[in-house]
Parts: sequence; structure tokens; C-alpha cells
Amino acid sequence: MTGYRQVLGVPGMASLLGISLLARTAITADVMALTMYVVLGLEMSYTAAGGVAAALTAGLALGGPLLGRMIDGRGLRPVLLVTVVLQLVFWMSVPVLPYGALLGAAFAAGLLMVPAQPVTRQAIAAMTTAGQRRAAFALESVQGELSYMIGPAVVILCAAKMSPGVVAWGVGAAIVAGGIGIALLDPPLRAEHEAAAAVARRPPRREWLGVGMIAVLTMAFGTTTLLSGVDLAIVAALEEAGQVSWAAVVVAVFGMASVAGGLIYGALPRQLPTWLLLGLLGLVTVPAGLARDWPWLCVAVVGSGLLTAPALSAVADAVSRLAPAGVRGEATGLQSSAQSAGFALGAPMVGVAIDVSVPAGGFAAAGLAALATALTGFLLSRRPSARPPGHGLPSATPASPEHRTSDRAEPTPGPEHEGRPAPRMR
Repeated sequence: MTGYRQVLGVPGMASLLGISLLARTAITADVMALTMYVVLGLEMSYTAAGGVAAALTAGLALGGPLLGRMIDGRGLRPVLLVTVVLQLVFWMSVPVLPYGALLGAAFAAGLLMVPAQPVTRQAIAAMTTAGQRRAAFALESVQGELSYMIGPAVVILCAAKMSPGVVAWGVGAAIVAGGIGIALLDPPLRAEHEAAAAVARRPPRREWLGVGMIAVLTMAFGTTTLLSGVDLAIVAALEEAGQVSWAAVVVAVFGMASVAGGLIYGALPRQLPTWLLLGLLGLVTVPAGLARDWPWLCVAVVGSGLLTAPALSAVADAVSRLAPAGVRGEATGLQSSAQSAGFALGAPMVGVAIDVSVPAGGFAAAGLAALATALTGFLLSRRPSARPPGHGLPSATPASPEHRTSDRAEPTPGPEHEGRPAPRMR
């Protein structure tokens, strides 16, 4: 736990994680809030609610790199100002918008969502040393798991007791408050030794968006594809067993196991390759469908849960190592887009597998998707051209010994790197 104490002892880190948790919890609840409004407020079908959710998700996927590039070029506060104002207008308008207008507005809201998660990852890169980074990203992954456990559940409980329009206002207020809090905190997004070089030169994409980065983005996509698919597979399996009311318990066990796994991984003395963590995650997910009732399914998902946060943390760390300081925002945005695409495609893919086979086929499809992307990431990261920035290029990060990495997509810092600042992002 020494690593966690060091991370939380970094000036501003505890405040950043706290404010970011508020914003991310509200952001993870936004789809549920819009679903409740369309179904209960507009009295329309779940298909219609899915259309609004799809519009918001599409905006999120497209907006990540856009906002990241804006942050790289114009700084954090101007971007937060634009996104906070847009979110305020959107969520205040939700209860009065007709369905057609809500579709377009939801896409715009996703496109200009408060970038709490990417900014947190960038700030972790700038504020921590190489020896602290794995623990810091583990905390960030645990934060994400907590937001998914808390946000949608709170919205469902509130929607049962008050107007869905009021619930939408509450979610919007929390998103706006989180954005304002991050703006007031104004965390550094580049370390001191990176700032001047990042301003002086923005490397072109061909220098950093190579096979190494593509390998990591592929694995980011695979991780969230599995996660969204497993949620649907859990519901389908319990519905077949006549125990669908226990789905929330199984999902909660999954989330708590992920939190525990993230904390354990962050305390390990060495990091593990992303492809290995993702491959193991897929491997232990495939047989989970053999469980026939909810107690055994709780046991079956523990293995997947223990590997979820470590896999997400490793993806974030790998992206940070491959991105020069001058393009961290854009690279982090690409990671968020890859993960949003995985969330959007995982459930439909698993749904097809369930429809053409049995609920257990859903777990198999999710696990095999993760295995396929892990294998792809492994093969790509072993190619000689999968080089991190700094190998013969005048990137924002100096190619001094403490900043050099190997030719692999996910270099592991050795003892000589401990305590020294290194390039980072997510």
C-alpha cells in the first residue's frame, strides 16, 4: 500500500480523483437518465430510448479525439468552459425537448461531453513518476468501476420516486459541477520537463499513431466489448433460470471483484503486459456461462472481475507511454473513442450470439472477442515498427535514459526508472 500512499500524497491528486469521481459517476448515469426520461416521461418504447442512447454514445466516440486535440492546442480551461456550457444547456432542456430534437441534442451532448476521464488520465501522467504510475492508474480504474456501480443505480432509484425530468436535471448538475471543479483545480497535463517541448513541436500522427498505438487501442476496444457483453449475458442467463431479479447482485459482485483486482494489481511490484491481462480476462469469461443459477454465477464472474480493472489500467498506462506530450489529449481521446465503440458494439454482438445459441453463448462470444483482440494486440506490439515516441524522433519527450522504452508497445520500467518522471498519458 506504500505506492497508494505516495500517489495520494502527490499535491492535488486526491482532489483530482475526488472531483473526477463525481463527474464520471454522473457521466456513466447519463444514458440511464435519458432512458428513464424517454420511457417514463415521454411514454415511448425502449427502442426509442435506445435511439437516444445510441446518439449520445456516437457523439462520445467521435468527440474524444476532437476534444483531446483542442486541449492539446488551446489548454484545458477553454475546453472545459465550452463543454460545461453545452452540458448545462442540454440537460436543462431535456424535459421540454420533443423526441426528434432530443436525438440531435443527445448527439451534440456526447460530442462535447465534459472530458473528465481523459483529463484525469492526462493529469496522472503529468503528476506522477514512473514508479508511481501503475498504482495511480489502478486507482483511476477503480474509480471507473465505482462510477459504473453507483451512477446508474442511483438514477434508477431516483426515477422511481420523482419526475424523470428532475432526475435528468440532477445528472446534468453533477456533470456541470464536476467540470467546474476540474477547471478550478486546473491540474497540469504535462510535466515540467515536457511543457516547453510540447509547445514547440506537435508531432504528426504518423510519428506516434503507429502499430504500437493501434495495438493498444485494439485492446482497449476489446476490453469494453467484453464488459458490455458480459452485462447482457448475465441478464440472459438469469432470465433463462427464472432468476432475473438477482442480476443486480451478480453485477455488483462483478464490480466489487474488479475494485479488488485493481487495488491488488496496483500494489504489485511489476506490471503485466496488456495482452496477457486481456487474454486471461477473455479466457476466464468463456466458461462463466456454465453456471446455472445466481449463486454459482456470482462465483463464476469473480475471475473476470478480478482482471477487469487491471486490464483497463494497463491499457491506460500503455497509451501514456506511447503518446508524446504534445498529443496526449488526442491520444487519450482516441482511447476513449475505442472504449466507447467497444461498449456500443459488445452488447449487440453478444445479443446475436445469445439469440442463435443459448445464454452461455453470450459469455463465450464476449470472452472470444477479448481473446481475439488480445492476440491482435500481441502480434502488432511485437512488430519492429511498434516503437514508442522518442526513438530517433524529436518528440516532446527527451530520449534520455530514464525516458527510453523498449520496442514493445508496453515497456515495463525497470528499477533504474523508479522515482523518475517519464512520459505518460491515457
